[in-house]
Amino acid sequence: MVQVRVQQPLNTDGSINLEAWLDTVISIDPALDRQALRDACEFAREAEQQSRVKPTHWSERSSAFRIGLEIAEILADLKLDQDSLVAAVVYRAVREDMTSLEVVQERFGPVVGKLVDGVLRMAAISASLNPRKSLVLPPQAQVENLRKMLVAMVDDVRVALIKLAERTCAIREVKDADDEKRQRVAREVFDIYAPLAHRLGIGHIKWELEDLSFRYLEPVQYKQIATLLHERRLDREQYIAGVMQQLRDELTATGIQADVSGRAKHIYSIWRKMQRKGLQFSQIYDVRAVRILVPQVRDCYTALGIVHTLWRHIPKEFDDYIANPKENGYRSLHTAVLGPDGKVLEVQIRTVTMHEEAELGVCAHWRYKGTDIKGGSNQYEEKISWLRQVLEWHEELGDIGGLAEQLRVDIEQDRVYVFTPEGHAIDLPVGATPLDFAYRVHTEVGHNCRGAKVNGRIVPLNYNLQTGEQVEIIQGKNGAPSRDWLNSNLGYISTSRARAKIVHWFKLQARDQNVAAGKNMLERELLRLALPLRDFEKLAEKCNLKTAEDMYAALGAGDLRLAQAVNHAEQLIDPQRNDQQLDLLPLRAVANKPGQASDIRIEGVGNLLTQIAGCCQPLPGDPIVGYITHGRGVTIHRQDCATGLQLSGREPERTIQVSWGPVPQQTYPVDILIRAYDRSGLLRDVSQVLLNEKINVLEVSTRSNKDDNTASMLLTIEITGLDRLGRLLGRISQLPNIIEARRNRHNG
Repeated sequence: MVQVRVQQPLNTDGSINLEAWLDTVISIDPALDRQALRDACEFAREAEQQSRVKPTHWSERSSAFRIGLEIAEILADLKLDQDSLVAAVVYRAVREDMTSLEVVQERFGPVVGKLVDGVLRMAAISASLNPRKSLVLPPQAQVENLRKMLVAMVDDVRVALIKLAERTCAIREVKDADDEKRQRVAREVFDIYAPLAHRLGIGHIKWELEDLSFRYLEPVQYKQIATLLHERRLDREQYIAGVMQQLRDELTATGIQADVSGRAKHIYSIWRKMQRKGLQFSQIYDVRAVRILVPQVRDCYTALGIVHTLWRHIPKEFDDYIANPKENGYRSLHTAVLGPDGKVLEVQIRTVTMHEEAELGVCAHWRYKGTDIKGGSNQYEEKISWLRQVLEWHEELGDIGGLAEQLRVDIEQDRVYVFTPEGHAIDLPVGATPLDFAYRVHTEVGHNCRGAKVNGRIVPLNYNLQTGEQVEIIQGKNGAPSRDWLNSNLGYISTSRARAKIVHWFKLQARDQNVAAGKNMLERELLRLALPLRDFEKLAEKCNLKTAEDMYAALGAGDLRLAQAVNHAEQLIDPQRNDQQLDLLPLRAVANKPGQASDIRIEGVGNLLTQIAGCCQPLPGDPIVGYITHGRGVTIHRQDCATGLQLSGREPERTIQVSWGPVPQQTYPVDILIRAYDRSGLLRDVSQVLLNEKINVLEVSTRSNKDDNTASMLLTIEITGLDRLGRLLGRISQLPNIIEARRNRHNG
């Protein structure tokens, strides 16, 4: 049911009676500072009076000042703190450009300024949903706007609560707007802010937002249900009054002090239940509903027993959300019974605390934050823990003009969300490392990075970050990036931003340093891969550089990638071998006969029983077609087979598209030599790297030297190419105690 707005107290001249308004707000929460609120109100009113900016709000009678007061009233009901109410009062003045954020920060402090700034950033969601503005913004910018909103909420839950209150005022006001404005605001509220209120567990805000937005999005259905509710209102109220009195008498006789009341009927929830269960209005149970509030949890179950003793319970219409709370923390007992006169009646039973949580959600725990009340802080953190799980947000958004789907794909597949030690959210591509994180925070943090901790544990700099982890960068004084960070085989960085910052740093270094470093990098990599190149001038020419020195300088500065230089060197060594410096490993014979499921792929279906037609006997590579037989799966014919053409002409509906499966990938046998200081678990660690890289080992031998406490390993492995080999050797080189890991070419 739509909530009736409470009119603000007015003076005889039509202006707001500020002192009377303050009396009302302070009566809700006596702990509020009256003078601080008065200062904020006078500031907002003066800013509006002195501003020459015409209000952008569609209702001239609802000024920024009045809207600010209404937002503050909603937040006072939610039991929010002083800073939140001050931010609410001045927010619209900042949004309407009647004053600046800097002035607000200077006047009311950094906390209020940060709250206002967060709500302004959340307003980006409105811009992304505005059809006229969305034509200007590219899709990626729209996604970034949505992400800014998420990050703002993660920083401080009060930001989300202020925005909820502001949107509640907005949806109340659109009654006087044109149809386009009503539709746009209603869609935004329904898709974004009603789910947000649900996730925060703020029941009475959620119901109002859903009913109001449903009223404008589906006006016909809304009016039908509202009419049906109104027609039976008097009879229903008399019926509920009798039920409540009967319950009070029974509960009092049992010794339970209970508050029994009729429960509000929410039009959208009735319509949704009718749609979901395919029911008529007369079959909706919670049209007639009462709520019982009791002091303790055990009283809930005692009251439930009394209800079921009085009236017969309807099967499958009982939910115990106390034992199994909803995901947003909601707790209550729900049951449906055949009440007096055989009419269906819904009963909700909960404690007073549970009711506060259901109506106020996260706000019910706000006063406990930062205190030492047992369980209070934990309950608060549990209640807003979803804000720390950004991946879940897309489940609540639904389809917002295609943007939600884009955000869903972006977050699920391409982004991870990690946190700084201060709790700020940083989004990075999947596969990002602590170095990527460091350069995302600040360039100097990246340059000075010497180590990293993830969730308090030291990890390698090429560790792949996961969503939800907290990352702390260990910095050195006057640090500098390492050229190894640019080696893609070592996996230190994955973002172009980090690479660009590192490359830029090396470009600023002296040319002779870059030349020396580049030469050392190239010679070391060629030695490791056993590529015996001697003509470096020709290699420089192949890399489109004039001299070998220019090539070394480009490598040292990061302008030329090491992998590119190695690939060109590979071609120069033996151009007659099709750029392959690995001996081809003969493909093992396939055990399956041609035509088995591993060889044939059926378009759009997957693996089915297949057999090769005896009439044409197609071979891999021949154009083929499939014919569905009775009981023998799919028979594979050549496309020019006379029998196949005859069958297709007679029964074309049984002809399907098929193709040969993928050609097995060529692999090459390679010997690699690993030298290391001997230690326990060395072979296990090497084997783990081979397992992670999905490398097949054909042969392995190890030998220990007791004189110098070293161990040598000679392995023969299957590899697909030099790029893969370089990556593998790089991973092995990073293991503890490794002296060298290189390709062994003692036989040629």
